[in-house]
Amino acid sequence: MQPIVALGCGLVGEYVIHRLADDGYQIVAVDIRIPESLFNRPEVISIEEDAENYVASLEEKTVVINMLPGRIGHRIREHLVRGGQFIVDLAFTEEDPQTLDALAKEHKATMIWDIGIAPGLSNMLLAHAQRELGHLDDVTIHVGGNPTQPDEEWSYMAPFSPSDVIEEYTRPARIVRDGEIVTVPALTERHRIEVEGTDGMDAFLTDGLRSVLSTINATNMAEYTVRWPQHVDRWLAEGEETPEEELLAAWTFDTNRPEFTWMKVRCQAKDEVREWTIADYGQNGDGSMARTTGLVTYALASLFATKGPEHSGLGPGIHSPELVNETTLGYVLDVFQKHGISIS
Repeated sequence: MQPIVALGCGLVGEYVIHRLADDGYQIVAVDIRIPESLFNRPEVISIEEDAENYVASLEEKTVVINMLPGRIGHRIREHLVRGGQFIVDLAFTEEDPQTLDALAKEHKATMIWDIGIAPGLSNMLLAHAQRELGHLDDVTIHVGGNPTQPDEEWSYMAPFSPSDVIEEYTRPARIVRDGEIVTVPALTERHRIEVEGTDGMDAFLTDGLRSVLSTINATNMAEYTVRWPQHVDRWLAEGEETPEEELLAAWTFDTNRPEFTWMKVRCQAKDEVREWTIADYGQNGDGSMARTTGLVTYALASLFATKGPEHSGLGPGIHSPELVNETTLGYVLDVFQKHGISIS
């Protein structure tokens, strides 16, 4: 197997690359700007180049991790599929990669997409609940990465591309109500939720269900993003009128500010309930969202590189996270526990 190719070296990408290097993998890291920490790793070949140009030059089949911002990440997917690559895709886009399924089978490429915490691990947990309980009556996912304390400004830092956060807030949300897929405005169904270590936070609908809209059999299903109330109030008052450049600057991630990622997945079928709560506050200078998102990406890239996609139950084609087998879910949860992420 050729070295793993990692496209995108943002907060999550940098973390994933370090974890793979810790395991002894050889990695080619590609981005316009490479973090200095990667230049100090002998396992990493750092290439400061436009990712689209680099992908066009790829000739050998290998594992490719797409961790680019959504707008860029979608453009390279077809090139990777035509190259027959094993693709672990984290680029959060409105476009549905399933449209590339026939092409992927033709070129013997395998791609798993939305492979983060939510979507990603949340999908795997829903599939596990469905295997145990059958048809699900009510499914809710609450998830968010936030500072541990609010402030007088936005009470928020973007742990991944701020442009993708803006799209979360503006893209209509698809949910399931009474067994039907319906589309509602994002940021609706706002409600207060208890989150450990806080006096309560706000949750609102976003378009996070994506593939599980068609793969999970549920009567009611929705995903909610969790934020400090101050953040939601300010966005509703002025967010869409604020220039994107100003938001990008205001939401810059501060590695010195305490923050946490929290997710609760709840599935109910009649009187049976399956519920998971995952919480992380970062560790050793690594942010919580980089850890909780990146470790899912890392786990699948590692499995693809050592055992091939078939070990996870995936053949050529385009696959969403809920389609992996129980062995893979168990491996991901073991990786979380090994790295000190709380799962209850």
